[in-house]
Amino acid sequence: MTYHLTRFCLLIAVSIIVLLNMFFTFTLWWLILPSVIYLACLIYGSSVIQANFFAPAYCSANTSEKIIVLSFDDGPHSEYTPQVLALLANYEATATFFVIGKHIHGNESLLKQMITEGHGIGNHSYSHSFFIDFKNVQGFKDELNQTAELVFSIIGKRMKLFRPPYGVTTPNLVKAAKLLDYRLIGWNIRSFDTTKDSVEVITQRVQSQIKLGAIILLHDTSDKTIQVLEQILIFVQQQGYKIVSIEQLLNINSYEYDLPHDYTDTQLRDGSVAKFVSLIDNHRF
Repeated sequence: MTYHLTRFCLLIAVSIIVLLNMFFTFTLWWLILPSVIYLACLIYGSSVIQANFFAPAYCSANTSEKIIVLSFDDGPHSEYTPQVLALLANYEATATFFVIGKHIHGNESLLKQMITEGHGIGNHSYSHSFFIDFKNVQGFKDELNQTAELVFSIIGKRMKLFRPPYGVTTPNLVKAAKLLDYRLIGWNIRSFDTTKDSVEVITQRVQSQIKLGAIILLHDTSDKTIQVLEQILIFVQQQGYKIVSIEQLLNINSYEYDLPHDYTDTQLRDGSVAKFVSLIDNHRF
């Protein structure tokens, strides 16, 4: 059920009730019922990204290969993101980090490390405010552009992946993302690693849902996640799964530009982004 279909069904239901009221003894109080159902659909569709209510989102892949994706929201974090990166390196796993713009300041080196080590970076807004979902289209565009420009100034890549804060979608958010040519990325395994649940409970929750083409949601913001992550990495290795990037799983591009093949990691670590912007312009998809 999509947003447009839901609105159409509401219109039909209201029209039928009005007609029944005109020709039969039928109270208009019945209008409350479709209105409540419509509101419930809006709440569900907004809060459950897998519903694809306002717009389609990539939440998993239909594949016969034993491949899955690890994704991390809300970083970079000066204490925990380096630990996540170290674990991923130890298990030769790649991941995608959906970063919050305001958390980048002072952690620029972590973004460079992510790229150098083969990980992906996506947009997770600038503020991740509790009231962000009440913004208008321009407000969402500002959130996305602020983070996008900051990330580009550090790694020389323009992000094309966007995970909505809290996984909540609204018409204004969807319109802003579409205008800026972002792909919405969701998940089909939510760890709830930011709750009070124990490491054991969270680990079991994730492991019991792992299947072909899964996208797992974690947060690189706590020691609990570090412990959970290591258990997940051990488990998927034992089960014969391979952890790949979102690009590989979904066969999409994460960035508007890719680094030229002749651009070295040393140049990236030196932060000489401006020097290769002209090179990037010659390597467009």
